[in-house]
Amino acid sequence: RAGRFDRQIHVDLPDLKEREEIFTVHLRGLKLAEDFDLEFLAKHTPGFSGADIANVCNEAALTAARKNKQAIDKQDFLDAVDRIVGGLERKSKIITPQEKKSIAHHEAGHATVSWLLPNANPLFEVTIVPRGQALGAAWYLPEERQLVTREQMLDEMCSLIGGRVAEEIVNGQPSTGALNDLERLTKMAYSMVMYYGMSDKVGTLSFYDSTGARGYDLTKPYSEKTAELIDKEVKELVEMIHDRTESILKENFDGFTQLAELLLEKEVIFADDLERIFGPRAGAKTEDVQADETQEISPEAEQA
Repeated sequence: RAGRFDRQIHVDLPDLKEREEIFTVHLRGLKLAEDFDLEFLAKHTPGFSGADIANVCNEAALTAARKNKQAIDKQDFLDAVDRIVGGLERKSKIITPQEKKSIAHHEAGHATVSWLLPNANPLFEVTIVPRGQALGAAWYLPEERQLVTREQMLDEMCSLIGGRVAEEIVNGQPSTGALNDLERLTKMAYSMVMYYGMSDKVGTLSFYDSTGARGYDLTKPYSEKTAELIDKEVKELVEMIHDRTESILKENFDGFTQLAELLLEKEVIFADDLERIFGPRAGAKTEDVQADETQEISPEAEQA
C-alpha cells in the first residue's frame, strides 16, 4: 500500500575498481597462471554485474579444464567473456567462401575506420568466427564517458557504418549483414536531431520525455512540418556519414584490404595487428568492451 516502501535505492553497475575487487572475491580457490593480470581482466568486463563476473570466473575455469591446463590464464578468461557476451562458437556453420570474404571485408571496414578516427571507440579484437547469431564481430574498448560531444558521436557513427560501406566498395552492393549496425546508426542519428539539439535546422530543441508522461499520448509533441524536417535532417546526416566513411576507406584501401586478408588467414586479429598495418593510434586509455556484429538476416527483417 502507499507509503509502505517510500525509499528507492539505485545501485549502479560496478566501475573498474569495483570490478577488480569483485574478481578478487570470485577468484579465491581458483589456480591462476603466475603472470595473471587482474586489472587487465577488470578493464575487459564493462557493464558486468557481480553475478556476471562470477559467471566469467566459472566459465574460465571450465575452459581451462577442457584444455587440460594446470592453471587458468588470460586467454581462458578472454574466451569466457567472448562466450558469455557473443555466444558459443559455431565453427561448424556452413559459410561459402564468398560469404566469408564478404564478412572479412565487413569487419575490416569497421576496424579500419575506428582505428583512423581519433574519437571513435578503439578496437580490441576482430573475429570472423560465428558466435550466436553473429557471423563476425569487432570488439571495442570505449572510454567510460559521462558526456559525449557531437564530434565523438559522428566518428562513432562512421565506425558503425564502416562495414556496410566496405561491402559496397568491394562487392559493389550491400548485404543483409549490417542489420545491427544500421539499427544503431539510425537510433543515434535520430537521437542527435530529436533529443540532443545537434541539428542546425531543427535547433536546440529536445523532444525527449524524461517523465514518461506521454506514454499513452498518441500525439507527437511537434507538428507534421517539424516531423518532415527531422526526417530530412536525419537522412542528410546519415548520407554525410556514409560519404565520409567511404572517403576514409578509399584513401586507406591498401591497408583495409591487407587487414581483410589477414582476417581470412587468422580468423581472429587484435589491435597489435592493426598497429602494424596503420601505425599507432592516438587515443585515451579505455575500459569498456562493445561489439559491432555482422548479423544473419532475421525473419522479421525479411518481412520489413
